[in-house]
Amino acid sequence: MDVFGRALDYAINDGDRFRGALGTHLLLVAVALAIGIAVCIPLGVLTSRSRVAALAIINVFNTLRVVPSLAILFLALPYFGLGTTPALIALTILALPPILINTDTAFRRIDPAIREAARGMGMSTGQVLRRIEFPLALPVMLAGIRIALTEVIASATLAAFIGAGGLGLYITLGFAQFEPAILLVGALPVALMAIGAELGLGALQRAVQPPR
Repeated sequence: MDVFGRALDYAINDGDRFRGALGTHLLLVAVALAIGIAVCIPLGVLTSRSRVAALAIINVFNTLRVVPSLAILFLALPYFGLGTTPALIALTILALPPILINTDTAFRRIDPAIREAARGMGMSTGQVLRRIEFPLALPVMLAGIRIALTEVIASATLAAFIGAGGLGLYITLGFAQFEPAILLVGALPVALMAIGAELGLGALQRAVQPPR
């Protein structure tokens, strides 16, 4: 039986632990992405309207982008210990920059004449934001969310190094035992989730693209 068949058998025989690891992995990804969206979309709108805010906030977030996720995990250990909290901190930090930068770019690209025309029709600032700017900015914002999601899905495997669980458990176990089949039990679902996220959000991005 080839290595993929042995990986499938291992996942089936280890069903309860596999489902638990998969659920933990998805939870880490979902929470980190949700925090990233909740923080960075309002910040992106703010930075697109203020040069001072843009220089301060985007430079900080770009600096975070160059710090490896594994380094953030181990830097958080002395303060938060082992488990879910440092993993979520590292994954959230990873998700922030692409969402913020794309949101900022999306709102900056909107033609000021469109805003002026909407205000001339009697719309308030909030109405212009909700009805005009957000629909126009959404495709570029989704591109940032897509990048963040695929990066977080892949990087969530590192959570296993600090006892937070996830599919990285099988990857580390496979390396420790020199067993490719066990490694694939963790690696294949992660790869499939990342590909699915890329394709799914890419399709959604094209669907919401305003007609030219």
